[in-house]
Amino acid sequence: MLLLFETPAGFALFKVLDEGKLSKVEDLGKEFSSPDSARKCLYLALLGLNLTVILYQHQVVKLKAFSKFENTSEALESVTKIIESSTSKGLRKFLRANCDGETLAVADSKLGNAIKDKLKIECVHNNAVMELMRGVRSQLTELISGLATQDLAPMSLGLSHSLSRYKLKFSPDKVDTMIIQAIGLLDDLDKELNTYAMRVREWYGWHFPELAKIVQDNILYARSVKLMGSRDNAAKLDFSEILPEEVEAELKEAAVISMGSDVSDVDLMNIKELCDQVLSLAEYRAQLYDYLKNRMNTIAPNLTALVGELVGARLIAHGGSLLNLAKQPGSTVQILGAEKALFRALKTKHATPKYGLLYHASLVGQAPPKMKGKMSRSLAAKAALTIRYDALGDGQDDSMGLENRLKLEARLRNLEGKELGRSAGSAKGKPKIEAYDKDRKKGAGGLITPAKTYNPSADAILWQTPNSTARKVEEEEPAKEAPVTGEEKKEKKKKKKRSEEETAVPSDRNGTAEQDGEGEAKKEKKKKKKHQAESDGVQNDAENADEGGKKKKKRKHAEAVEDDEYETPSKKKEKKKKKKTEG
Repeated sequence: MLLLFETPAGFALFKVLDEGKLSKVEDLGKEFSSPDSARKCLYLALLGLNLTVILYQHQVVKLKAFSKFENTSEALESVTKIIESSTSKGLRKFLRANCDGETLAVADSKLGNAIKDKLKIECVHNNAVMELMRGVRSQLTELISGLATQDLAPMSLGLSHSLSRYKLKFSPDKVDTMIIQAIGLLDDLDKELNTYAMRVREWYGWHFPELAKIVQDNILYARSVKLMGSRDNAAKLDFSEILPEEVEAELKEAAVISMGSDVSDVDLMNIKELCDQVLSLAEYRAQLYDYLKNRMNTIAPNLTALVGELVGARLIAHGGSLLNLAKQPGSTVQILGAEKALFRALKTKHATPKYGLLYHASLVGQAPPKMKGKMSRSLAAKAALTIRYDALGDGQDDSMGLENRLKLEARLRNLEGKELGRSAGSAKGKPKIEAYDKDRKKGAGGLITPAKTYNPSADAILWQTPNSTARKVEEEEPAKEAPVTGEEKKEKKKKKKRSEEETAVPSDRNGTAEQDGEGEAKKEKKKKKKHQAESDGVQNDAENADEGGKKKKKRKHAEAVEDDEYETPSKKKEKKKKKKTEG
C-alpha cells in the first residue's frame, strides 16, 4: 500500500511496510509521538538523490518518491486541484510512474474516486489512513531529509496566502470596504452640511433676513456672510468673485433697506466661524467624492458606467460587498433599499414596490412616470450582469457597462415612442391625423348614436286617435293651398248649392215614410261628424298654440269655409222639413 501526502514543497509517496499495524488505530499515534520514538522506528539515509527508510526495530513506512513543485504557480494550481477533489497534470504523471498495481491511501474520498476514474488505481480512505496521515504530518521534517522546519514554515505561509487570494479573487485594488466606508461618510457629511448651513441661515437671518431669498445656494450664502460680516459693509465690498452681477446688485440694494436687527461683533465672529466650518465640510466632501469616483471606476467600472458612482456605491454598501451583491438576482437588485415597503406590501396584500436604490439612477429618472417600473426592471437585469462581471471577471475596462447603457437608452426611446404613439392614436410612434367626426366622443373609440330627425306623426297627444290625426292632416292641406280670389269663391259656392239642391230634393215627392227615416239618419250622422270635427279642431289649436300665426289664420279660414258650406240654404230647408215631419 502507498500513502499519498501533499506538502508545501511537493507531493510525497510513502510505502507502508507493515499493513498489520493499520488494524490497530490506537497504537499508530504512539509510533509518531515524539522525534525520538520516530527515530527509533525510522531511520533515514540519503543515498545520492534517493531517500530510503531503514527501520531497525519495527518497519512502518518508507519514502518511495517525492515530486517537488517548480514554482509558486505550480504549487497553487496543484493544491487548488486537490481542494477541488481533482488531479493536476503533474500529479497524474507522478502517480502513473510510481503506482503500478499498488493500492493508494488518500486523505479525501472524492479525490480517491477521481484518481480511480482517470488512472484506474485502487484507492483507500478510512480512519486508519487518516491516523497515519496525522502521524506523518507531525514528524514530516524528520521523515523527509533536507526539509527543515525553518524552510517549511515560510513555504506553508506563502502557499496559504496565494490560495486565499485565489479563492477570494483578492486584489489590493479590489477592496470594496473602502467604498462602503466612503459612501457612508459622504451621506453623513451631506446631513451635517445641511444642518450647519440651515443654522447659518437662521442665525444670520436675524441680522439680514433678505439675504436668504437672494442667495439660494448654501455654500455661496456662507461665503457671502463670511466676506460681508455686517450688512452695513455690503455697499463697500466687491462680491464679483462669489456672486453674479445681478445678484450682487440686488444684495446691495436689500442691505440698505433691510429690516433685520443689529448684532454685536462677538455674534458676527461666531457666525463667521460657523461659516468656516460649512466651507471646510463642503471642501472635504468634494475631495471625498473624487476619491469615491476613482475607487468606483477601479473596482466596479461597468456598474459605474451603468448607474453612476453614487448609486453603485450605495448598492455595494447595501449588499455588504461586491461579491455578495454579485450573488443576488436581478429581482433583488431592483428592490434593494425598499425592503421595508416590500414586506409591508406583502403583509397588507398590496402592490409591491417597483424600485429601491435604482430610482436615483439617471436612466430611471429620464423615463416617464408610467414607464419607470419597466425601466427599473430592465436596469436591474443589466446591473446584475455588470456586477458579476466586475466581481468575478478578469477585465478591467467598462465596455460591458457602456454597451448595456446604450441598449437601455434605446429601450427607453422605444418605450417613449410607444407611449407617444398610443396618445396620438398610432401604434408606430408617428402622430396620426384623423378626420373630424362630430358624433365621436373625445378620448373614446365608440361613436355616439346620431340624433334622429323629428317625426311629428309619432307624437302622442291626449284624447287623440289616428283618425283624428289623419283628419287634421287633411284639414291642413287645403289651408296650405294658394289664396283664392273672390270670383272663384262665388263660383264654387254656386256649384255646391246646385249639387246640394239636387241631392236634397227627392226624386219621388210621394216617397214613403221609410225613405224619410233613412234621410233623417243620414242627417244625424252628418251632424255627429261635424261636432266631432269641431271638437278635434279646438283640441289641435290648443295643443299647437306655439306654432306660427300664419298656420292659425289658415286653420281659422278653413274652418270658416266649412261652416259656410254646412250652413247653406238647402240645409236650412232640410231642417224645416225635419221639424214638420216630427210635428
